[in-house]
Amino acid sequence: MKPSIIVPLLNEAAALPSLLLHLRELSQFAHEIILVDGGSEDESASLIAAAGFHLYSSSRGRARQMNTGARSATGEALLFLHADTRLPDNAIQLVMQALEREKHAWGRFDVTISGQSPMLRIVSCLMNWRSLLSGIATGDMAIFVTRKAFDSVRGFPEQPLMEDVALSQSLLRISRPVRIRQRVITSGRRWESNGVWRTIFLMWRLRWAYWRGVPAEELANAYRSQ
Repeated sequence: MKPSIIVPLLNEAAALPSLLLHLRELSQFAHEIILVDGGSEDESASLIAAAGFHLYSSSRGRARQMNTGARSATGEALLFLHADTRLPDNAIQLVMQALEREKHAWGRFDVTISGQSPMLRIVSCLMNWRSLLSGIATGDMAIFVTRKAFDSVRGFPEQPLMEDVALSQSLLRISRPVRIRQRVITSGRRWESNGVWRTIFLMWRLRWAYWRGVPAEELANAYRSQ
């Protein structure tokens, strides 16, 4: 069950050389690579074309972009990869093994946030334990899911924030997620540029508000204003 890898993009020209090299290596093992652009205004499209990848277009919004990619995918499983996240070397084999056991319809990787601050290691551990206990995965954990399960919950709800949390909540009605202990590495640039403690407080405040029923649109406005 080789997964289709779906990558949403928006103005990621600076990260693309590293990302495209990573995707080139993954393409040897994945069913297909699907890049979905949400209206980039930088050199993303030309860089992707020069690298020989096909670029799909979608209206802006990570959930919309990932759903667009999923509709175009032909694999029996889907793996959603953020542009600033890198999978471990044997990621595709691990996903195939996890989903072929049939006990789990979806799953995620443990995560390490890269960066200079020692606090990022603590944040990474807390994220992994929170996901283990709650069954809720975030997008930087490289969520993967069978096509059947993804279609049965009608994909990501097209909301501007917390779409990964909402998808997890829907998928939990089918099965608990399988945890792959090998870690993806995701960039800590947002954490460090905005301040690690400030970002921790912001993310927990937004997540708590979401659990209390505050609309995702209102939370997205609060997130963008930071």
